[in-house]
Amino acid sequence: MESDPGEFLSMLTDEDRAAVRAAGRIRRWERGTTVINEGDTSDWVLVLLDGRVKVSSHTSGGTEVVLAIRGPGGLLGELTAIDGSPRSATVTALEPITGIVVRDFPSFLESHGRIAVLLMQLISGKLRDADRKRIEYGAYDTTGRVATRLLELADRYGEQTNSGLRVALPLSQDELAGWTGASREAVSKALRTLRDRGLIETGRRRVTIHDLEGLRKRAR
Repeated sequence: MESDPGEFLSMLTDEDRAAVRAAGRIRRWERGTTVINEGDTSDWVLVLLDGRVKVSSHTSGGTEVVLAIRGPGGLLGELTAIDGSPRSATVTALEPITGIVVRDFPSFLESHGRIAVLLMQLISGKLRDADRKRIEYGAYDTTGRVATRLLELADRYGEQTNSGLRVALPLSQDELAGWTGASREAVSKALRTLRDRGLIETGRRRVTIHDLEGLRKRAR
């Protein structure tokens, strides 16, 4: 099981991973499929093996807010599985995905204490990340927030090429806007600003970062 650094599976030992696989079953979803619906209640979780998903919610006005992007190794649906509350977000496949569905997750945790402790650490990290993003929305302009999101994607999915660090974007511009808490027009303007400064080059569903340090400075 290959997983992104910092995701759930990357924290587990080989024995732990085998236990997760033995406790669940493999499922596959096509791109664009809704995997988890906001408001649903169930006790299962999904451990991603391949592909990326977006975690999103909608405001009362119907605007989509992208809360996170999760890749291989990510754990989804753990809060509802633990406390029985309705799903707090919708999970949608950004590309074809494969994952392990583990049902009755609380019982699994009861018999795997080490994994339960790691899950507490993971949830703590997600809360800290949410706090950081709230600070960003108040302290950074749209260009700074877009730069920060591009850096996050580059750190996780960037591929070094002769022309720079290439990031295959799984998001549309509308979804990127929802992830940065800005309008589509504001995000388009921010991307144009970053291009004009020579920091990035954009193409269809991809960004090439030419000046990583310059982008980091603009993100502050």
